[in-house]
Amino acid sequence: MSSQRYAAIRLYKELHRLGRDYPNPKYEFHRKLRSMYEKNSHLTDPHEIEQKLALGEYIKRETLSLISLAKYREMKRRYG
Repeated sequence: MSSQRYAAIRLYKELHRLGRDYPNPKYEFHRKLRSMYEKNSHLTDPHEIEQKLALGEYIKRETLSLISLAKYREMKRRYG
């Protein structure tokens, strides 16, 4: 149980750092991230927690790809 807690905190910190570079500032990434964590704070079943952590990892990968795509497009616009 405590290992899942630490995994959730680690994932939250990683997503929070990624949110700084999120390409669309109107999306309010940090607000949505916090509300998602608060909405799922009542979970106690380890299987459900693992599913939510897997979803968070998926969101992290998708966010990374969005950020890299935005950086690539900006470089292409500047130097292309």
